[in-house]
Amino acid sequence: MLRRGLLAWVSRVGGILVLLCCSLSLLYVMTCTGPVQSGGPPGVHSYQVLLQEREEQHRLHISSLKKQIAQLKEALQERSQQLKGVQESLKRAVGGPAEGHEVRAGLQGGGLGDAQGAKSQQTDLQEFLRGQLSKAEVTAGTRLSSEYAVVPFESFTLQRVYQLEMGLTRHPEEKPVRKDKREELGEVLEMALHSLNTPSSEQDSITRTEKDKGTLYELTFRGESSNEFKRLVLFRPFGPLMKVKNEKVDTSSVPINIIVPLSRRTDKFRQFMHNFREVCVRQDGRVHLTVVYFGKEQMSEVRSILENASRWVNFKNYTLLQLDEEFSRGRGLDVGARAWKAGNVLLFFCDVDIYFNADFLNTCRLNTQPGKKVFYPVLFSQYNPTLIYGSPEHVPPVEQQLVIKKDTGFWRDFGFGMTCQYRSDFINIGGFDIDIKGWGGEDVHLYRKYLHSNLLVVRAPSRGLFHLWHEKQCADELPPDQYRMCMQSKAMNEASHGQLGMLFFRHEIEAHLRRQKQQQNSNPKKT
Repeated sequence: MLRRGLLAWVSRVGGILVLLCCSLSLLYVMTCTGPVQSGGPPGVHSYQVLLQEREEQHRLHISSLKKQIAQLKEALQERSQQLKGVQESLKRAVGGPAEGHEVRAGLQGGGLGDAQGAKSQQTDLQEFLRGQLSKAEVTAGTRLSSEYAVVPFESFTLQRVYQLEMGLTRHPEEKPVRKDKREELGEVLEMALHSLNTPSSEQDSITRTEKDKGTLYELTFRGESSNEFKRLVLFRPFGPLMKVKNEKVDTSSVPINIIVPLSRRTDKFRQFMHNFREVCVRQDGRVHLTVVYFGKEQMSEVRSILENASRWVNFKNYTLLQLDEEFSRGRGLDVGARAWKAGNVLLFFCDVDIYFNADFLNTCRLNTQPGKKVFYPVLFSQYNPTLIYGSPEHVPPVEQQLVIKKDTGFWRDFGFGMTCQYRSDFINIGGFDIDIKGWGGEDVHLYRKYLHSNLLVVRAPSRGLFHLWHEKQCADELPPDQYRMCMQSKAMNEASHGQLGMLFFRHEIEAHLRRQKQQQNSNPKKT
């Protein structure tokens, strides 16, 4: 395209030069004939000298333009040769990442140029692309200092982008508004569909940009069966778009052990099991449930709920463990993970007030890999339904409440409790800090352990994972730092910024409405 544009520019410059020469010739004829008729021989000589000076100036100007055109042609040929060389050699030169990943640059170019210079520049470009790819967290993780150093992913589909950084105006789910963002994602999706060579409407993808390295795109398309997926990894190192990986992923033999720590809260556990039966048993069928119960109170009721679920759907893949001690979420998850003895298994640490669908279970499988990747989904946290819908009488069933909008909830980007990882990685990292009691803190410690390791931590919003609203109680016996964290979570869990503002200023709003009504009554419309 650059070459075509340059040739069009050269043609326009040539046309201008021809018109300029014709104008000069006409001026020469007019000036030569005019003075002869009126001024005689002395005037002819002076005009000839002037015209010769002007001709020399224009000749030098034309020569300068031709020289610039020649330099632009040479630069275009050199660039075309460079791009052509990259297109042909990146397949073997950058194809070095382990496991035979294919790396290609989506480039087009051609032309002739100086072979030696083009080869040198081509090598420099290849080295740059390889360097950017190796520095970015594409195939392996990088040790990070803290959770604040993590660059989270954004999730996107063919029509929507799910973003964490919303501010006060953006939405948790929206269409790509900016033109450059639309074109960027459109190019990525077009290349992905072209590479797969098959149309696909069911797609789930994540992307993130590391400011000094480039942008990573990981696209997942559903295959011919419900357990088969096609994954395409693309990388844009502030240059041409590169294909890093194109593979099929079969999740049919990947079971998940869901571990839930519990103390009392049998009403929430009954609601959890209702969703578990539908999603994990009827739809997925590759899930084991481990419940770690603290204390003896309501233990018989929990056991009864599990046994009833087992009879209703013929489900036997569950384990109930009892700990006669004070509740500790980290302790419960640690015990549940270590109780599994049937080899390495994918663990999903879950809470009783979490709602998930079958798509999330597949996302959990696709974003984890033993010894390489762990998945920290960002769940969508529901606001208080009574505030959202106005009154308890207008609150719809739970399934109808799970809508990702600005007024219904928010991405819980400060929570790290829900996580998917293989048991071997959890054991090797050292598990939870079981000295932490009560609410909060244990999940952040585990998260930091993974960040300090060489595992790739995938942190991305998950539109199939929801935190159901419930009134939060912050116990007085919590240490000051844990109590502050609990209260902050409680405040953010109630309503959106706008809804809280309406509640805070409700007296002013009511007074304004009363004044408006009084004015209307005092100034009735004339009939």
